[in-house]
Parts: sequence; C-alpha cells; structure tokens
Amino acid sequence: MNIKVVRSVFTPTATLGKMFIDDTFFAFTLEDTVRNMNGDCSKKVQNKTAIDMGTYEVALSFSNRFKRIMPLLLKVPCFEAIRIHGGNTSEDTEGCILIGAESNMTDRIWNCAGKVNDIIQKLTTATASGKVFIEIVNE
Repeated sequence: MNIKVVRSVFTPTATLGKMFIDDTFFAFTLEDTVRNMNGDCSKKVQNKTAIDMGTYEVALSFSNRFKRIMPLLLKVPCFEAIRIHGGNTSEDTEGCILIGAESNMTDRIWNCAGKVNDIIQKLTTATASGKVFIEIVNE
C-alpha cells in the first residue's frame, strides 16, 4: 500500500491537499502552515507548523488522545506523535495530517470519521504483511 499526500493550497494558516492510496484519490487533507524547515527545528512554530515533505513509515498504535488505535508517522524530524486523524480546520491539528471526505480547498475539511475508519482498516490489512510508507509532496 502506497500513501501519497499532494499539497496544493498554501495559506498563512493552513495547507490543503489530497491523499491518494495506490494512486487512487482517497481523501482531502488539511495541515498546518508549511514553513520549509528542511530539518531546522528552529523554524518550527509550535502547534502551527506542517511536517516537512518527505517519506515516512506509517504504523498503527494506540493514541492516548483519541483513546483508540490510530495511524502514526514514525521518525518525523522536529515532531513527535504525528498522526493521521479527523478534524475540520488548522485549529484541530498540531502538525498532524487531517483527512476528510469533503473540502472547500481554502481552510476547511469535513466528513472525517468515515475516512479515518477506512484508512485504519486499510492500514490494518497492509501492515499485517509489511511496512507502509507515506510520501508528502508539494504540487
């Protein structure tokens, strides 16, 4: 299973894009502001910065915040506990990747719960037979 996030809308407060699984559109995404840190953690604004572009391994683990098994990106420079989860605006993410079924492509996504459940199901199957990676790119 290959996951790819293509970021395409960059605003002062949010970054929006699309997530693809095995080259098929899966969900809209919303993240914090891209600051092009390139591993320089001094450029990070706490709770208002998107992770750097790159490829990261994805695992499933229990989230104390969400009280359930959730996708977790591993070894993200300058960040801890980066997850894929639901939410509507940049206020709902602290560096994480929010996913939803709908988006206005300016500052909001919605209908998230179904997409979160779907990706957890897909990752459960995929991680049983090997590692899964997510690639994050700017359009």
